[in-house]
Amino acid sequence: RARREMAAAAAATACRGALVVLEGGDRCGKTTQSARLVDALNARGMRAELWRFPDRTTAMGQMIDSYLRSDSELDDRAVHLLFSANRWEKLAQMREALGSGTTLVVDRYAYSGAAFTGGKGIDLGWCKAPDAGLPRPDAVLFLELGLDEAEARGGYGEERYEKRDFQEKVLAQFRALREPWWQVIDAARTPDEVYADIEAAADKAIAAAKQAGGVDDMPPVW
Repeated sequence: RARREMAAAAAATACRGALVVLEGGDRCGKTTQSARLVDALNARGMRAELWRFPDRTTAMGQMIDSYLRSDSELDDRAVHLLFSANRWEKLAQMREALGSGTTLVVDRYAYSGAAFTGGKGIDLGWCKAPDAGLPRPDAVLFLELGLDEAEARGGYGEERYEKRDFQEKVLAQFRALREPWWQVIDAARTPDEVYADIEAAADKAIAAAKQAGGVDDMPPVW
């Protein structure tokens, strides 16, 4: 037992992986760029995993998926709590992965949850509260793209939230949430130009995470 406790303590203080989050409005390229980054990190011999929120494979995620495909109707606050619960149900797995030295590249996080519900007119403070205590990312890369450009991209409008007037409100909430340490990336450029900025920011975050202590030392998202 003592040996197991020592091993657990060592893991908690070992060099951890970085939590790198990509945020932005719909169709800004987050999903494509997140996958490209993970592939590149793995090709360089680094441990990295691609995560997406909502995670539609979990029990909570399946309810969210039905809602997003407009197959079900739910109260806005109930939906918000489902999205938050979806992140909390992955917390233990997240901590384990980061503690083992694996970098997590995450397509949407608590910021999206607050921005999308805030876009419905619900107080932003209320929207942030359910996620209080989740780990703060080592980097938030915000892919900024105008709505005209987003609408011109394939697949726009397929899901519930992909409506121009609503997306305008969401982007306003993102601006309210934005913190000075976020990196804003112009997503209207070529995919290669956008990726170059993403990879550089991720490399910096990964290097910093190695010097930042264990998972238990990560500050809260807010």
